[in-house]
Amino acid sequence: MDITKVLPEECLSLIVSLTSPRDACRSSLVSHSFRLAADSDAVWDRFLPSDWLQNISDSDSDLSSVQELSSLSSKQIFLRLCGNGVLLNNGTLLFSLGKESGKKLYVIGARRLAISWGDTPSYWKWKSLQESRFPEVAELKIVWWFEVKGKIESKLLSPNTTYAAYLVFKFINSTAYNRIVGFDRRVQAGIGYEGTVLLGGQKRKVLLDPPTKKKRKKVHVPRDRGDGWKEVEIGRIFIEDGDDGNVAFYVQELNPHNSKGGLIIEGIEFRPQVSR
Repeated sequence: MDITKVLPEECLSLIVSLTSPRDACRSSLVSHSFRLAADSDAVWDRFLPSDWLQNISDSDSDLSSVQELSSLSSKQIFLRLCGNGVLLNNGTLLFSLGKESGKKLYVIGARRLAISWGDTPSYWKWKSLQESRFPEVAELKIVWWFEVKGKIESKLLSPNTTYAAYLVFKFINSTAYNRIVGFDRRVQAGIGYEGTVLLGGQKRKVLLDPPTKKKRKKVHVPRDRGDGWKEVEIGRIFIEDGDDGNVAFYVQELNPHNSKGGLIIEGIEFRPQVSR
């Protein structure tokens, strides 16, 4: 029996809306009736976070971008936010959606981070890169005290969701005058709720420039993202419904005898983890 001849489009839309964005896209290939149902606003409104427009409108986003999104169908909005996302707060924060879950994803650009000595030109250089999602990235010339810190409001993130935080970075093209140094040693990373210490958080050791691909116990190493950048997980945190306050994080290596240089930071990405 062809259920599309028995059930009205509204019922088909309700059924599809109880699945996932991926399943909805697959359903649209079944038949013409399923395509009409699966592409409807009734389905994709369920996949979009209820406060997506507020998140964008309350920030310093480009007004034309907000107007453009508001004129699209719910499916088009979802796909647009899963793609390039929207830059907020004068180009220092990127908002997008996870394509499999519709949960919110944020990338905190380098300009929004607290980087020790970051405004000292002899230590750090700010520049634009074509492959970056942000107008500026931070390039480390040389420091002995390496510390990158930041925070994000927990209410911005999707509730009842585990988030992994990643440092997104790359290294310079090493020359005789510009070298990668100091990151073949472990750095410490942490994440948790803001306080005098990271409350209830976790700490871990991270190796940004491992000398070989040999696995190391209890040390987290980077992976290539496929977009010209590397990422390394610096920690995870579960966001409960109703959580308030700030999620804080840091990456640091404070050995004054170990000079460090050659690192380029794009930002910190908070990515929802999807159960498989």
